[in-house]
Amino acid sequence: MTPHPCGSCDPAPTHAVIMTVGTLGDMHPFLRAARALQARGHRVTLLGPAPHAPHVAKAGIPFHPMGTEQDFKTALADPDLWHPRKGFGVVWRSMFPSLATLPAFVAALPPGERCLLLVHPLVLPFAALARAMRPGIRVVGGYLAPSNLRTTWGDPLLIGPLRIPSWLPQAWRRGLWAFVDATVLDPVAVPDLNAQRQALGLAPVRHLVAHMHEAADLSLTFFPEWFAPTQPDWPQPLHRGGFPLYEPTQDAALPDRLARFLAAGEAPIVFTPGTGHRQAGGYFARALAAVQRLGRRAVFLTPERRQVPAALPQGVLWQPYVPLRTLLPHVALLVHHGGIGTTAEALRAGVPQLVMPMAHDQFDNAARVQALGVGAVLRGSRVRAPRLADALQALLAAPPRAACEAAARSLAHEPGWDGFCEVLETEWARSD
Repeated sequence: MTPHPCGSCDPAPTHAVIMTVGTLGDMHPFLRAARALQARGHRVTLLGPAPHAPHVAKAGIPFHPMGTEQDFKTALADPDLWHPRKGFGVVWRSMFPSLATLPAFVAALPPGERCLLLVHPLVLPFAALARAMRPGIRVVGGYLAPSNLRTTWGDPLLIGPLRIPSWLPQAWRRGLWAFVDATVLDPVAVPDLNAQRQALGLAPVRHLVAHMHEAADLSLTFFPEWFAPTQPDWPQPLHRGGFPLYEPTQDAALPDRLARFLAAGEAPIVFTPGTGHRQAGGYFARALAAVQRLGRRAVFLTPERRQVPAALPQGVLWQPYVPLRTLLPHVALLVHHGGIGTTAEALRAGVPQLVMPMAHDQFDNAARVQALGVGAVLRGSRVRAPRLADALQALLAAPPRAACEAAARSLAHEPGWDGFCEVLETEWARSD
């Protein structure tokens, strides 16, 4: 066991309860954090969607599943999940029953433990409920992407797909966010949350995002300063971290079929809409048409074979899953949805990116890729093949090698995990 960070007091058992929601891209950063804390001698329990259990088991982290596999599949099957405005409602309704059980889980932990909650931003309101039931625990919010942190400052500033001009006054920016709260977020989430708070005798909250920003004792960013500078209205105290890239099979070899494909011709273009996308049939059909127009080879990454055209030509290969760390050094270009984990992997590999965002944090991540000069953005959920082919050709003809190499160097020099763990251990020292 690592000595207790306060030094002068008796050591007490330390337990990090880590909870996340979403797909593998949401879980991997927290799983990386869990392994770092476990390596320093802390007890760790990870709570997350039930389908992630095998991945957590491989990492050797105790896991408590939330919800059922069917709940998870039902959410992924809803096409509104990838709608810029409706997606939040799908996420909230699917995860609320699971998140509402967190306070009881924490209350049942052994009373002698020093407990710390490290949670996904959407879990913060429920972590605050857990703290009300078990005073003295510390709540830490782990922010995966810049758009998870509300701001009226900064450039680029996006509200969904809408880019806010840098000249727009602060009052107007605040008004736009107030409109989003009133029409998209609060009507969905606040009634459910206040029902939970009322049951515990707590005062109601008015706005979800404001409450999230206030709920944590400490906020951490799982992305670096060079990717998104700190804004003056982000919650404090705030610790800036780097990309917590997680490798379940760090030294895994390429699958034999893929290795033969890569060796048989020029570097391919890789297309992926993310591990959670279940309505990507049109995406892959247009991708196939685009690479055929260009005469380029391609790899289609998706766990769902039914999304890929049934008959693929010799120069196009489907793969259900390949670790991007293993694959990206062999490719010419990555076309993806703009998930923060995929974005970070491409930055690490120094590979040009064409980002086609659909919902959630993807629009903001895409804008940052463009601002860094490491790729381009193609908006529109149903981009036609000729336009996609033109965008691919532009990046292939003049790849942003210097910017990609600079980003890869920046990522390679990010600090390790000792500082991250020490920050959390300091929070443990503040526990009652």
